[in-house]
Amino acid sequence: MVKEVPGTEACQPPIPQRGYARSEWRYGILRLCTVLLMFLGTSCINEAWQTKDISGLMPPLELQLTAADGEDLSEADLQGRVVLLVFGYASCPDICPTNLAQLAALKRHLPASRAEAVQILFVSVDPQRDTPNQLAAFTDYFDADIIGATGTPDRLRALSRRYRTTFSYGEADADGFYEVIHSSGVYVFDPNGEVRLLFRPSDTVEQMAADLTRLLK
Repeated sequence: MVKEVPGTEACQPPIPQRGYARSEWRYGILRLCTVLLMFLGTSCINEAWQTKDISGLMPPLELQLTAADGEDLSEADLQGRVVLLVFGYASCPDICPTNLAQLAALKRHLPASRAEAVQILFVSVDPQRDTPNQLAAFTDYFDADIIGATGTPDRLRALSRRYRTTFSYGEADADGFYEVIHSSGVYVFDPNGEVRLLFRPSDTVEQMAADLTRLLK
């Protein structure tokens, strides 16, 4: 018979009880399932946007402009709608017509109830040529619900700086025509006026519609 050395009893490992081990095993499996479910749920919630996510990278929507109907226009007038802000000018030969045609197609792609919650805002950075009548005629050609607006040079400069873009004027030709260099991106603000997305020329109508649908949920 082997005798135990006095004082070594505390060093002996406890003998696992069969019921206790089974309970620990079940608890471990439960924890693993919980972690997996949390991971899968987070993956669904954080599904990647199909266009460029710029949330938090720029300040909320803020502007002081004059709409084509002659009325003052501020961010308060747009509250509660998803705003698609695009810069340009009515005499633009390529970028602006392409942008507005695509945005008009985007609204038609959405269900009517959601399309009504989307406001396209076309800001002319060419106030010298874009009179209210000129601006209204240009935007109405693509969609009668597009808001055309412009402002003083100082306000336009401030607005473009606020959203990290710029514009400049080219040399006038013999007929007095000049081009305006401006951005082609479309800034997307949620119904609370927070900047969320940037639509780029490479984005398709389907991709933009999918992201707008998420914003409007």
